[in-house]
Amino acid sequence: MGTTVFGLLLLGYCLCGGQAGKPTCVISPHSQQYIQLVNLNVKMIYLQKENEAQAKRLRELEKQKSQVDILKRQLQVKQVAFSASLLASGHGYTGPYKAHTNLVFRRVATNIGNAYNPHRGVFTAPVRGVYHFQFYVSAYGHASIASSAMLVKNKEQIFMAYEHRKSGYGTAANGVSLLLEVGDVVFLRLWHNTRIYDDSTHTSSFSGHLLFTM
Repeated sequence: MGTTVFGLLLLGYCLCGGQAGKPTCVISPHSQQYIQLVNLNVKMIYLQKENEAQAKRLRELEKQKSQVDILKRQLQVKQVAFSASLLASGHGYTGPYKAHTNLVFRRVATNIGNAYNPHRGVFTAPVRGVYHFQFYVSAYGHASIASSAMLVKNKEQIFMAYEHRKSGYGTAANGVSLLLEVGDVVFLRLWHNTRIYDDSTHTSSFSGHLLFTM
C-alpha cells in the first residue's frame, strides 16, 4: 500500500492537460480529487486482499472436499466380501472333465464391493491387502471319481480341497489368507477327472473377504 500512496503523491504533480512538456495544472495532495484517488486506491487494495482471502478459503475447502472423497473411497474399498454357491438353481454335477476347468459360482449370496464376477467366477482384488478365502466341495461317492477343487491366485495353484469315497455323501473344505496386489485374481479350478455336486442346499461354495489393507 505504501508504494501505491507514494505513486499517488507523484500523481499529485503530474500533467492534467495541455501540451507535452508544458504542464497546465497539478493535483495538490491536499485537494479533494487527490483524497478521492487515495480512497479509491485503498478500496481497491482492500478488495484485492479480500479476493485473495476468499480464493484461499476456496482452495482450502476444495482440499478438504478432496480429502473427504479419498476417505470415502478408502472406506468403500475396505468393505469387500462375497459368498457364492456353484449352481444358480436346480441340482446336479459339474464334471468330470479331462482337463482342469475353472469353476463359476453363479448363485451370489453376498458381493459387497462387487469384486467377485459371477459370470467368470473370478475375484479381483480392488486394493492391496490381506484377504481370506474358503471353499467347500461336495459330491456323492463314486468308485473312480473324486471331488476336488484347487484355489488359484493368478496362475499359481495355492490350496486344494479333495474328497474321494466309494459310497455315501462326502464334502471337502479348505481356506487360506493371501496378500494380494491391486488387480490380482483368485478363483477355483475343478481338478481333471473329478466332479462337484450342488443343489438347493448350496453345499459347494466359494467365499472371501478383505481382512485389512496394506
